[in-house]
Amino acid sequence: MSTKKPNVILFGIDSLRRDHISSYGYSRLTTPHLDKIASEGVLFEQHFSPSIPTTPAYAAMLTGMDVFGTDVVALRHKGPLGDHVRTLPEVLGENGYNTTCIGFTGNPSSRGFQTYLNFESWHPDETGRAPKAQNLNEVAIPELERLAADDKPFLLFLRHMDPHSPYLPPQPYERTFYGGDEKDPSISSMEPVYGFKPFADFLKSWIPEGVTDHAYVTAQYDGAVAYMDACIQSIFAKLDALGITEETLIVITADHGETLYEHDCYFDHHGLYDCTLVVPLIIKYPGVVPAGKRCSSVSLIQDIMPTVLDLLGIETNIQFDGQNLVKWMNGDEIKRISEFYITECTWMRKHGWRTPEWKLIRALEPDFHFKPEIELYNLIHDPEENHNVADQEPEIVALLEKRMNDYIAKREAETNRVNPIFTNLNWHGKGKPFTTSQEAYDGMYIGSIVNARSLQEKKAEK
Repeated sequence: MSTKKPNVILFGIDSLRRDHISSYGYSRLTTPHLDKIASEGVLFEQHFSPSIPTTPAYAAMLTGMDVFGTDVVALRHKGPLGDHVRTLPEVLGENGYNTTCIGFTGNPSSRGFQTYLNFESWHPDETGRAPKAQNLNEVAIPELERLAADDKPFLLFLRHMDPHSPYLPPQPYERTFYGGDEKDPSISSMEPVYGFKPFADFLKSWIPEGVTDHAYVTAQYDGAVAYMDACIQSIFAKLDALGITEETLIVITADHGETLYEHDCYFDHHGLYDCTLVVPLIIKYPGVVPAGKRCSSVSLIQDIMPTVLDLLGIETNIQFDGQNLVKWMNGDEIKRISEFYITECTWMRKHGWRTPEWKLIRALEPDFHFKPEIELYNLIHDPEENHNVADQEPEIVALLEKRMNDYIAKREAETNRVNPIFTNLNWHGKGKPFTTSQEAYDGMYIGSIVNARSLQEKKAEK
């Protein structure tokens, strides 16, 4: 039996909604292979990524810190990740690990890997479809073979992009979950999508011309998830063939979810609604992590790094903001999270406070959806967050604002750092904060797939 430390494969699946995964109760069988992994490990039922989008989410995942700890809150984070934090690949590299990152080169949150590899994760091929996960496999499987042949243990980070728009799964996944006529002229549900100027050209660049039914686009999302699930099985099969399944820790999670046809945030991941905040977390490590267990209380994305290090038997002097979930997985009690701070700095700059019953969202600048400055949702009676009751419940708004502001003051004092949601005033690159929703609507524009991709990538900074 090998005496080296366990390997780690961390699946960071961009834009994967928890409620579109079949092991989490989705009516469509989208993820049979991931479901099998969940049955062999621990599934966390209420796992949240509280600071969206990609850059702050992965910063939290790979450092064990919240936005106050990382100082990263915006998609277009200015500068590198600060030297006051250490990343998971840095810590593992110091402990004798080979570390490889696939699909996340150039983002400040991916600092510290020894090897960076890329694959085509945006553009369609000659068929007009985008086999993103297979493109990843063509890079990942040879790298997995290389890493497994070395005497050192490894960390392999895979950033899957299939659930991220554009949703263009190859055949037969395009029609797996849709049997209607997507161009039915009697259906008009896509009219508001095409009428939303900031996103219209980007969405039209990949949604087939003439589509009138929004359910078809959602089915493309589900098809992309199912296609990715089938391709991920090739990774698990390779682990078996290499004989290293039993000595490999598997972590499956996402940076954030996705809005599909909800809240006017069409086929993207902005808005502090639960469809974006709630993500999967599945952990498998044979003989160490219990098989078939489901943990029902709240966990947060910054819990991943301290949990991984504990499972690997690696000690550090880092004071994580996240919790170590190992005791919880083994049936012991840990501190229960009942309420927490949420932030968004993608296409809108907002923050809020979530409790088991209430969700408060406060805009720090007017947004391009012309939404009110304050939103309040009763998550018990209105779990889909369709009815803003801020005007009817001013006392609840005041209570939650006080709890949020008290928490901000506490974290600012603990970190000796101003809340980054307050200081990232050029988060959109326009030079000054928006003063009206119309200004935001006219100023925010994706345009093309190329431009959309460039917003998440930049040249490495020295």
